[in-house]
Amino acid sequence: ATPDTTSRAPGLKGISLYKDIAGWWGHSHHNRINGVRISASTEWNPASKPIRFTEYGCAALDKGTNEPNKFIDAKSSESALPRASNGRRDDFIQLQYLHAMHEFWSDGANNPTSTTYSGRMVDLAHSHVWAWDARPFPEFPGNDSVWGDSDNYFYGHWLNGRSSAQPLAAVVADICREAGVGDSVDVSKTYGVVRGYLLSDSSSARSSLQPLMTSFAVEAREREGSLRFTIRDGVATASFPKDRLAMVREVDGGLETVRSSQADVTGRVRLTYVEAESDFAVRTAEAIFPDETSIAVTQSEVMLQLTNAEARSVVERWLVEARSARDGARFALPKSALNLGAGDVVDLDGTTYRIDRLELGDALLIDAVRTEPGAYLPADDIESSTSRPSPAVVMPIFPMFLDLPLLTGSEDPQSPHVAAVASPWPGTVGVWSSASDSGFSLNRQMDVPAILGVTQTAMQAAACGLWEAGPALRVRLSAGQLSSVSEDDVLNGANAAAIGDGTPENWEVFQFVRATLVAPQTYDLSIRLRGQAGTDGVMPAEWPSGSYFVLLDRAVPQIELAATARGLERNYRVGQIDRGYSDPRVVSATLAFDGVGLRPYSVSHLAVSGRLGTTIAASWIRRTRIDGDSWQGIEVPLGEDAELYEVRVLQGTTVLRQEYVASPAWAYTPIMQDNDGAATGFSIAVAQVSSRFGPGPYITTTVF
Repeated sequence: ATPDTTSRAPGLKGISLYKDIAGWWGHSHHNRINGVRISASTEWNPASKPIRFTEYGCAALDKGTNEPNKFIDAKSSESALPRASNGRRDDFIQLQYLHAMHEFWSDGANNPTSTTYSGRMVDLAHSHVWAWDARPFPEFPGNDSVWGDSDNYFYGHWLNGRSSAQPLAAVVADICREAGVGDSVDVSKTYGVVRGYLLSDSSSARSSLQPLMTSFAVEAREREGSLRFTIRDGVATASFPKDRLAMVREVDGGLETVRSSQADVTGRVRLTYVEAESDFAVRTAEAIFPDETSIAVTQSEVMLQLTNAEARSVVERWLVEARSARDGARFALPKSALNLGAGDVVDLDGTTYRIDRLELGDALLIDAVRTEPGAYLPADDIESSTSRPSPAVVMPIFPMFLDLPLLTGSEDPQSPHVAAVASPWPGTVGVWSSASDSGFSLNRQMDVPAILGVTQTAMQAAACGLWEAGPALRVRLSAGQLSSVSEDDVLNGANAAAIGDGTPENWEVFQFVRATLVAPQTYDLSIRLRGQAGTDGVMPAEWPSGSYFVLLDRAVPQIELAATARGLERNYRVGQIDRGYSDPRVVSATLAFDGVGLRPYSVSHLAVSGRLGTTIAASWIRRTRIDGDSWQGIEVPLGEDAELYEVRVLQGTTVLRQEYVASPAWAYTPIMQDNDGAATGFSIAVAQVSSRFGPGPYITTTVF
């Protein structure tokens, strides 16, 4: 409903004065033509529908209730400070305004019931407070790199982060009520906003109230059987010239003053608190006098959520109070001043003192400390938030398990490698393992992502041990970068990579000299060494486009696998380590590893002489998986427990004969051929045998 008047109430946004609201709602309406009221009323039926405030509220600024439609936003026509406002942030006045609105319109005396419908004049249940922002708090306003209007938040706009705050009076009353003294507590003059406060279960009411009282400058006074909580302001409630002081034996001359030594005065104050508008981290605020030379610090810790400006204001007030309180006074007042008590402030010849102790005798014997009203005035501090980075979206980890041969000789031969990538990288990734579906334990953690990609071109098979100068292999990486190296660097182990189909055991190790960036995250790899570390024996005729590529560097570590677990299925989970293996984004896999590091290399230079019907002699040269690159010895080390080879005779895919020999030669006699039924075009396949792994890759030749 819209009133037909242009007058605005200082306490409502877009709504008329109360008398106009009630008059408009409860009386007939009349049109105006050229400012002249028409005697005939409109079709409006008085009190026929409720009034709903589409938005009400005020900015969290000093004197925000003077003009609740004013707030700071350069893009708004209403951007201005409320009338007489000094521009300081004041969340409490916004809170008080909303409480006042709710209390006022909830009172039936102010909000009459309609005679034509079931409800009151103002439908408060369907009215709305401004202004809530869909952007998440505290990312907004903390992340000013994303939102350029974040500074407006500190000029009182938006309820985000403020609506959950509680009045200090309500928190104090609640603590007292829990202690059983709620009925005798007066908190009507306790002002402030509590954003968050952690209480321990074993805290007494006194210890629970102490952090609140020291942080918010609350004074507790017992008066007429009631415990009254008030906010210190340093303003004197009574004034006494020196000639009105009572003369008592305990006080020489009616007034004694004392000043503490400089060594007893705190010059540096530090407060540890919980930051209210960032990551809710524990932070520290400190205040120090410019002339302070001592390194001694008075430190306090409160489990209160405070803004940074509030924390600075607290320590600065503490510092001023400490400097003022070094001046003490002892004096006596006549019994006519019985209305005074501990916590009250009196003016003695222009100097204000706060009463700390009062003793009643023939007169009121008082111990007091000097206080300064300026210590309790709000500081002209510019509010700002701690900068927050853009929130990282937690994405699943993409893991790749690689059962690889020995690359340097120092690896655990039966343990596989693992590579992992994620965007963005979560910091640390964990690999958990278990023999069953439960009882997972951390196996390995990775601090940096692997360089992993997918090929965009095919790569044909090539000879092992020779530089391959064929078409470049194009690879698109998920992240990271590749670089070119010299041929000497490649021969010394640089730029080793694996290409495979993603299964744990099917990988070829190769190296490359040149990496040319051809598109974002896309490289052409050329001048390659193929089938490294004995993987020539498993090299297919072609690695198709879409094969996986993994750069074999320190970002691809081995996981731990006991020798007894080789070949057995185990359960693995890979995910962000600080979220644990039960996180829903964890990647699960059940895998078994053969221990390719134990696999013998294929033999080389397999040759046969003779033909079907005559003795066919086969010979080959042994290779080794351990220390085979040295030029110092006469022969490469054996690398196995014993020298043993498996020889197969195949007719197509049918195995006609299988024998084991202990030397790199074998003879296939005519009698054997007759017994086997060998026909023209049979094959001889040879593999070196490991007692732990079994036969390695077979090398085959055809006999005609």
